Amino acid sequence: MIQDLHAHTYYSFDSSDSVEKVIETAILGGVGLLGISDHNYGVGYGRADLCYGRGPSLDADYGKTLLRYYDHVKASAARYRNRIKVLCGLEISTRLSRDAYALPTAQDVSLFDYCLIEGLDEENSFLKGDIFAFAKRCGCPAGIAHTDLFGFLARRGEEPARFFRRLAEENIFWEINVNFDSLHSFRTHGYVTEFFQNKKQQEIVRNAGVKLSVGFDSHIAREYKPDRVKTANKLLRDMGIRLAFDGIE
Repeated sequence: MIQDLHAHTYYSFDSSDSVEKVIETAILGGVGLLGISDHNYGVGYGRADLCYGRGPSLDADYGKTLLRYYDHVKASAARYRNRIKVLCGLEISTRLSRDAYALPTAQDVSLFDYCLIEGLDEENSFLKGDIFAFAKRCGCPAGIAHTDLFGFLARRGEEPARFFRRLAEENIFWEINVNFDSLHSFRTHGYVTEFFQNKKQQEIVRNAGVKLSVGFDSHIAREYKPDRVKTANKLLRDMGIRLAFDGIE
């Protein structure tokens, strides 16, 4: 089953496609398992028109907006269940910046099928490089989004094999991001190219038993490129690496 765990809808501040449009695009592309993972601050603050300029907050009130998003995605998942498996995820920013709100400390997100955590390797992340406590706080399967983990570990002087073993032990997956669209200026991620060429990195991940995910990080449905997703799925499986939701029915 082809998996894509990173797609955005109009619930995110930087996308305008409906949940249904994103799902139908994935179906046409031959994807069997789609994860919709809108930005927490876009969902929680009702898109950019309400969040820009208010400043970051760890204790802001999201009200019922996350639940409204969850219910919509789950209703759509039921509608399309005979054609595709749809999961409801959430992409959580850990950046303390003007336009990217951290998840409120009291906000329960354990109902989601998974969370993607972004900003781990950035200086303005409140994680300070420690993914493990926050992933546990989420209360659902967690993945590290679009992050060059090998580069991150090298800068910190950490031993990759030990880190990846701990990821596996704590059921945290790592995203291979294959986006290529106008929102991202048609740039690819260097860490992805490096990983697919670097046998040593592949061996570390495989031996650790950590699961990976594939995500196109789609924000514009008409620019979706399913062949990139399919190729990454195949390459990972050919390496003997399991994907995050292998075995799901």
